[in-house]
Amino acid sequence: MQRRDFLKFSLGTAALAALSSRASAQGTVKEIRVGYQKNGVLVITRQQAALEKHFASQGIEVKWVEFSSGPPMMEAMNVGSVDYGAVGDSPPVFAQAAGAAIVYAAGQPITNGQGILVPKDSPIQSIAELKGKRIGFTKGSSAHNIVVQTLEKAGLTYADITPVYLTPPDAGPAFANGSIDAWAIWDPYFAIGETKQNGRILINACEVTKSNSFFIANRDFAKNHGPILQQIVDVSTATARWAEQHRDEVAKSLAAVTGIPLDIQTIAANRSAFVVGPVTEDIIATQQGVADRFHKLGLIPRPIAIRDIVWRSTAT
Repeated sequence: MQRRDFLKFSLGTAALAALSSRASAQGTVKEIRVGYQKNGVLVITRQQAALEKHFASQGIEVKWVEFSSGPPMMEAMNVGSVDYGAVGDSPPVFAQAAGAAIVYAAGQPITNGQGILVPKDSPIQSIAELKGKRIGFTKGSSAHNIVVQTLEKAGLTYADITPVYLTPPDAGPAFANGSIDAWAIWDPYFAIGETKQNGRILINACEVTKSNSFFIANRDFAKNHGPILQQIVDVSTATARWAEQHRDEVAKSLAAVTGIPLDIQTIAANRSAFVVGPVTEDIIATQQGVADRFHKLGLIPRPIAIRDIVWRSTAT
């Protein structure tokens, strides 16, 4: 199946026409601003211009904004600079606790592609041996949750390590030069650390906890332009279905958009889960566990209820 045909095939002509008709009735959106990182479904969506093709007939343009991690994307979304984007499990928790204007639009289970690396020659052989070590990760990111739950699994506390808060571009060199003892990270940086920076996987996140990534929307955008948001989610879902069956082409798409070498993105693509779906009760429960854990540790200032910001489409 050709790339130009995959969206039409996945959604169906009638469904697309119906969605387009609903959105046209609103007539107020001229541009959709999408936040993305160097991985995942939205990178493929951008490379294939799937949103641009879908919204062309409605006169809606698409603007793409790249972020190094989820927390700054949540900040941009809160102030209305970004309408829609994909992040891991922790950024929306921190954002909701800070009162950010966001909603969960869709969910995506994570099965692989993130974890904790140590140098190949490191004496650290078990997660219990992380005690007293300097662990680099992005504060408020999904890697933050990996660290917290990995420590719990080993019977350690957050106070047993020295967290070193670094963005992925800064953490890579710090890991390579030995400034940190371990690095909690996600693909494609996980693959870069493993293959290009002398890393060894200490533990994969899937061995520690069940986790999800999310498609998040600005709250006002979701409230005022629900039918358009539903179309964006549907295009994301269709792209994800295509990606599951075309991993070689996915790797090429990821490399083309991000500039990260094909061999790295091939590793990331082959171990990624692309399926996108609703924010189910199981996903809500898992995410609530993340929020409760962070509050207990004092990492967020107040308890939150994930369910309060789950968006429910009224599209039929």
